[in-house]
Amino acid sequence: MKKSIKLILCILLPLLVGGVSGYFTSQSIPNRYLYLNKPSFNPPNYLFGPVWTLQYILMGISFYLVINKPNVNWLLVGVFITQLILNFFWSFIFFNAHNLGLALVEIIILWASILAMIILFYKTNKWAAILNIPYLLWVSFATLLNYSIYSLN
Repeated sequence: MKKSIKLILCILLPLLVGGVSGYFTSQSIPNRYLYLNKPSFNPPNYLFGPVWTLQYILMGISFYLVINKPNVNWLLVGVFITQLILNFFWSFIFFNAHNLGLALVEIIILWASILAMIILFYKTNKWAAILNIPYLLWVSFATLLNYSIYSLN
C-alpha cells in the first residue's frame, strides 16, 4: 500500500471513530448536559469539536509512524485500538447513559491506556509518542472535568 494512502487511512480511523461518537454525543447535549452543574473552568462547548479533531489527527499520524514498518508490532496496534475503543465509549457513558461515576472510572482507564500507548510507541518511534502528549494532557483535563461534574451533581 502506498505510504500516502496508509497515512490517510491511519488519520481517518480515529477521525471516523471520533465523528461517530461526536455525532451521538451532540444529540444528547441539549437533553441533559446543558443542565448539569459544571465547574467554573468548564470550557465552552464550541471548543471541544476542534480540540478533539486535532487530537484525532495527531493520533492518526502517530499510529502511522508505528505501523509504517516492515514488521508491524501487533502489541502497538492493540494498544492503539484499545485506547480508541475506550475513547469512543466514554462519550456514550457520560453523555448518553448519563452515568457520571462510571464515566469517571472509564476515563481513568482511558488515561492509563494512553500513557501505556505513549510509552510503548516511544520504544518504536519517539515522534509517535510525542504526538500523543497533547492527547494525554487533554484527557487529564477531561478527567478533572468529569470528576468535578460528578462531584457537583
